[in-house]
Amino acid sequence: VLAMADAAAAATGPGSMRNIKVDKLVVNISTGEAGDRLTYAARVLEALTGQKPVLGRARYTVRQFGIRRNEAIAATVTVRGEKALDLVERGLRVKELELHYENFSDTGNFGFGIKEHIDLGVKYDPTTGIFGMDFYVVLKRPGARVARKKRKAGRVGAPHRVTKDEAMKWFKDTYKGILTHEK
Repeated sequence: VLAMADAAAAATGPGSMRNIKVDKLVVNISTGEAGDRLTYAARVLEALTGQKPVLGRARYTVRQFGIRRNEAIAATVTVRGEKALDLVERGLRVKELELHYENFSDTGNFGFGIKEHIDLGVKYDPTTGIFGMDFYVVLKRPGARVARKKRKAGRVGAPHRVTKDEAMKWFKDTYKGILTHEK
C-alpha cells in the first residue's frame, strides 16, 4: 500500500499528465452599446493583448437598455500561451491575489473582473476613457486535445478532468493566492 502511495506521489512530478496548466484566457469588455465606446474598448483590448478582438452581439432587444438584437455590444479576445500567463498574473495582482471561492466553476475554470484597465499597466488616454473587464481562465491537463480532435476523438475521463477543488488548490499553489468565503 505504501509503495502505491509513493508511486502516486512520484506521478505528480514535472513531466506528469496530472499537472494543471492554463489552456486559455478570455478577456471581455462589455460596453452595452455600439459606436465609439465599443471601438475604444476594442482598441484597449488590442493594446493589452496585441490581438484583434471579436465583437459580441446582443442576443435580443432590450428597450430599457437601448440595445437591439444583433447589435455589437462587447469586445472579446482569447489569448493562449505565455501572453495568457502574463495577463492572468497581471490581472491577479490587480485583485491582490485574492479571489472568492465562488469565482471557480465546477469544471475547474475561474473568472474575475477588474474595474479599471489602467491598473494593468496600459497608459491612460483621456479620449478612450476607462473600461472594466472580465477575465476567464480555462484550465486543463495534458491530453485534453483527445476530446477536441476531429479524427478518432475520445473522451476525457472524470478522474482526468479538472475539478473545482483542484483548480482552487492550483491557484493557491501557483500564485500563492488567497481564497475568501465572503464577498
